[in-house]
Amino acid sequence: MEDVITAGVDGTPESLSAVRWAAQEAQLRRARLRLLHAWVLLAPEPEAGPVTEEDDQNFWPHRMMDEAEAAVRAEHPDLPVDRELVAEDPYDALKEAAGRSDLLVLGSQNLGPMSRYVLGELGLKLVAHTRTPAVLVRARLDAPAGGPGGDVVVGVSLHEPCEALLAFAFDSAARRGVPLRAVHGRHLPSYAYNRGGGVEPYAAEDAAQTARQELAAALRPWREKYPDLVVDARVEMESPAPALLHDTADAALLVVGRRHRHLLPTPRIGHVVQAVVHHAPCPVAVVPHE
Repeated sequence: MEDVITAGVDGTPESLSAVRWAAQEAQLRRARLRLLHAWVLLAPEPEAGPVTEEDDQNFWPHRMMDEAEAAVRAEHPDLPVDRELVAEDPYDALKEAAGRSDLLVLGSQNLGPMSRYVLGELGLKLVAHTRTPAVLVRARLDAPAGGPGGDVVVGVSLHEPCEALLAFAFDSAARRGVPLRAVHGRHLPSYAYNRGGGVEPYAAEDAAQTARQELAAALRPWREKYPDLVVDARVEMESPAPALLHDTADAALLVVGRRHRHLLPTPRIGHVVQAVVHHAPCPVAVVPHE
């Protein structure tokens, strides 16, 4: 662990929201904040020191970084901040920086009342390929991007181990001093439906009770590790993605997992993570795990 959080800077409102969120997280973790802007056409930085505005070939990148750092200083004046201008492809530079970070934070475009992300090709590639947790933050004008907000919500799959996911979620909630809402979405089994296509109440409740017991067992060691943390365990008998998106408008963070598969030639983020990162109205953390 490097005790560094990297935020991508590109001069957009989404980027600025991501920077402010990253600064708040760095403050909570007592970590350094790295502001990174990458562009293949960046000019070499002069070795003789500052140059005049007229002679500065990287005037706009410097201005972007100045604005981002000013936003951080306004809210966290004592936070250690590093600035990196990298003359590389943004994907390559951010992926390399993620490998030297505890967390990568990116901005996502906000489409207004539809509460929908536009993550874009760069963000999708980074989320799929990096083994560092990534947080996606959209621009919000109605609330501070770095504000603590409400609960932390985590989507829990009970079909495979997800220790890294639960570690991230419990730690995030504990740092913020807010409750953790653990949500498991599951389709009703085929035996819960009768021949007419209706749902048999007793069979549905039996399936839900089984899921609740499995969720409780998965959370038990983490509850013991964080005895003072309020944990609200919920089972929703529906598709996992809609189950996760319920009541997330005021959440501080939504945490989902992405299974890291070594054997796949092309890494994927999965349909649940895909739906969540495109539609969740709050910041979304994607945590890779084995």
